[in-house]
Amino acid sequence: VQPSEEVVVTRLGAYDRTMGPGLHFKLPLGIETALWVKSKLILQEEFGFRSQNARGPGSTVYHDASFNKESQMLTGDLNVADVEWIVQYQIADAKKYLFRAANPHQNIRDVAEAIMRRVVGDGTVNEVLTTGRVGIGVAAHRLMQEVLDRYDIGVRIVTVKLQDVNPPESVKASFNEVNAAKQEQEQAINMAEEAYNKLIPEARGKAAETVSRAEGYASAAVTRSRGDAERFVATLREYRLAPDITRQRLYLETLEEVFGRMQRLTLVDSQVKNLTPIVGQLSAPGEQP
Repeated sequence: VQPSEEVVVTRLGAYDRTMGPGLHFKLPLGIETALWVKSKLILQEEFGFRSQNARGPGSTVYHDASFNKESQMLTGDLNVADVEWIVQYQIADAKKYLFRAANPHQNIRDVAEAIMRRVVGDGTVNEVLTTGRVGIGVAAHRLMQEVLDRYDIGVRIVTVKLQDVNPPESVKASFNEVNAAKQEQEQAINMAEEAYNKLIPEARGKAAETVSRAEGYASAAVTRSRGDAERFVATLREYRLAPDITRQRLYLETLEEVFGRMQRLTLVDSQVKNLTPIVGQLSAPGEQP
């Protein structure tokens, strides 16, 4: 028995034992029959295409025949997609693989095709062609294993992978035009978002600065008003205690404030006559008396 194989031995047509790699013996004359199963290899099924033997290392040759009956599927938004995919599996139990189903190979293909149509039918054509391919493979892997476990045919799914997904040839040109238009739309949206991200923070910064200045001005105005009010209340209190003195003090303080704004000041008694020559002498050169 080769390292990649197991042998199932039947005695008089009934299962007797399973033997692993190595040298073994069986009863002759048809008493025992050996059935070889490649249980250590990863086997592969192809859907929507078929590959031939490679002509050389790293090269694969594909059949020219069409497999549209396998590959064409209806998506959830009622579009048609041409889906090519592979299923890799391993025989986990040689006895079950041989005796639990009449044709386990065909069972695997039927389950794979049914599950893939179900998963593709749950998504839109854009998801199938672009962003949803990995998710479709993962979902198909899980659902296939669940169904095969119920069949109990000794098969373990290794991977389900979408190979090539395209719109049908009859509508490919129109579909490409739609994709180009969507790409232009996404580009325009990205440019608008870029401009938005550039202008909005700047506008928000200016608005915050304006609000901050306004709040500072409001705070200063309120503080100044409160100070003026407190000063008025204090003056009123003093006025009520000594009206004449307070009135005289306010008068003098007002005169001091007014006269303090003047650069030149001359005080003259109201009884003085002929003041013009004196005013002229006191005026600075270039100033009008």
